[in-house]
Amino acid sequence: MKFQVNSTLAALGLAISFATALSAQTAKKSYTIGLVAKSQGNPVFQAARVGANEAAKDLGLKYGITIKIDWRTPNEEDAQKQAEAIEQLALSGADGIAVSCSDANKLTDAINSAVKNGVPVATFDSDAPASKRFVTFGVDDVKCGEQTMEELAKIMGGKGVVAILAGNQNAPNLQKRVQGAKNAAKKFPGIKIRDTYYHKETPQDAAAKVEQVMQSNPDITGWCMIGGWPLFTDNALKWAPGTVKCVSVDALPPQLAYLRSGHVQMLLAQQVYEWGYRSVEHLINKIHLKKNPASLRD
Repeated sequence: MKFQVNSTLAALGLAISFATALSAQTAKKSYTIGLVAKSQGNPVFQAARVGANEAAKDLGLKYGITIKIDWRTPNEEDAQKQAEAIEQLALSGADGIAVSCSDANKLTDAINSAVKNGVPVATFDSDAPASKRFVTFGVDDVKCGEQTMEELAKIMGGKGVVAILAGNQNAPNLQKRVQGAKNAAKKFPGIKIRDTYYHKETPQDAAAKVEQVMQSNPDITGWCMIGGWPLFTDNALKWAPGTVKCVSVDALPPQLAYLRSGHVQMLLAQQVYEWGYRSVEHLINKIHLKKNPASLRD
């Protein structure tokens, strides 16, 4: 009887080993991940691209697979082109897609269509919360806006006239940051928000918006920049260092010159490299390892 039990267990072990080997032989060895950021011209998304490519190398070595990153980002922000890129990636056989949404309303249908056709979608930086994406990676945008305004208000001694620089009005992440900044301003009775200023998300357009606003509102004494767009170009801030206070989100190398010159008092960094790295990691976990994230927000 003992011999029969041991024989049965041995046979079962051989069967499991054979099935595992067969599974390994038939498992897919190559994956294509589509990466759709908001715009090519914004350095934060170039950092995300580097992160995605590094993840492809690292995970490829780890799992013995090939991972290709298919960069489908429009030259300038254009939600319709993003939607078309998602559709094209799904049709061309991409195994997964990561996207930072310029306009959630315009991208939700494209995301849902890709998911319906068996292509999982992750979002980073800017989410489409009503879509069927399986995970999103990025900062808590309300808290990000709150912190930016709070730090600025403290630097200004709790009083002054503030402008909020806010990029694309339709971007869900930036809408939340504006909300957070306005919430935080209420804690400082001496802080008056002149207005929220939107613009095309290029360094040149952002810098032009700042200059235009300053010319029209010379009483502004503080800038709450919920994105660092103008700081990616030279001579964007025309005021004498220290005369106008500025706190900005993002802390990439080109922006540090403004910190050194005294035009900007504080930079708040985001994990922009991780936008790409973690998105690819989540997608490979899902499509290769068949593992879902513990929660929708990473």
